[in-house]
Amino acid sequence: MGNKQILNNYGSFDVTFVKGEGATVTDSNGKKYIDFLAGIAVNCLGHNYKPLVEAIQNQAAKQIHICNYFTSDVGNEYAAKLLKATKFEGVFFGNSGAEANECAVKLARKYGWLNGGAKRRTIVTLKQSFHGRPLTTLTATGQDKFHPECFGPYVEGFKYLEPNNFEALKTAFDDSVAAVMFECVQCEGGVLPLDKEWAKACAKAARDAGAIVICDEVQTGMGRCGSLLCSDIYGVEPEVVTLAKAIAGGVPMGACLYRGKGNVFEAGDHQSTFGGNPLACAAANVVIDELSKPGFMDSVNEKGEYIRKTVKEWNLPCIVDVRGMGLVIGIQVNVNPHEAEKKCLENGLLFATAGSDVVRLVPPLNITYDEINEGLKILKSVLA
Repeated sequence: MGNKQILNNYGSFDVTFVKGEGATVTDSNGKKYIDFLAGIAVNCLGHNYKPLVEAIQNQAAKQIHICNYFTSDVGNEYAAKLLKATKFEGVFFGNSGAEANECAVKLARKYGWLNGGAKRRTIVTLKQSFHGRPLTTLTATGQDKFHPECFGPYVEGFKYLEPNNFEALKTAFDDSVAAVMFECVQCEGGVLPLDKEWAKACAKAARDAGAIVICDEVQTGMGRCGSLLCSDIYGVEPEVVTLAKAIAGGVPMGACLYRGKGNVFEAGDHQSTFGGNPLACAAANVVIDELSKPGFMDSVNEKGEYIRKTVKEWNLPCIVDVRGMGLVIGIQVNVNPHEAEKKCLENGLLFATAGSDVVRLVPPLNITYDEINEGLKILKSVLA
């Protein structure tokens, strides 16, 4: 069971998993669980997905890592696929969402320097946002609970905007702002989709003031919301997009995509030892190939709608709201979601919470309807 030698910064449950198949995982005692968590939206193709396993095995037998003074064949192949699919001009590969967002912040700061000097360095983010745990991205996160005094002083140059507030847009941007950075769906903040018209108005206001637009798609990207990029659904056409989590199906990887005015990086501006290594790129090639197949995104949207519709039809008194896009689903409840999480774990269902009152479901994108129904049966019994 639990390993007391591993620092428990996660408040981990005393459960040890040993294997998985599809959207079902098995613990060290042989107990099976339906996985509505997918490693927090990472295992987009589930567990033990054969093409992904084979690609990783084959690449490990060829080459796991080279330094980024050189390129790899598999890395070049993946970069070309990703840029073609997303319509971006360039990409920086890292290891995580926090790294991708750190890269985006540095890119925005350089853009501001080149287009306004030392004065243009502020980055506007949204209240209730989440952008990562390192100090820079922690400061970018617009939630006070992530800013305890013990980690201060925090990084200068960030200010926070109230989402969906049109009036606030009138004074949010001036010639000191280098970029606005937002998630189209604030997943950690409570699965809160931005109003689409507000998001477009925010992007326009930023650009009118000379700033660029960054979309943090660490959790919403790679098909999670029913499109390869959620920002495509919103029509904001960002200069910069960050990706991670699902990008390589479980192998650590992140990416910062840029185009147009965001294309300001030069050699030496930002680097990563392990970023874009051949093993991660081999896995990422499988993911983008699967997500690009005809009908895949339709399936994601259909499954997400099925889950939301089913939960709404329960008409349980503890359910306040059901929201989300694609297969990121937030169920707002008037009971303690952490207690529901523990009770569901006991009954064989995994999910995470979000915000202070939300049950968050982010299952594998290829989850079967049998697995969905089994998981929903457990969830209904607990919430009831």
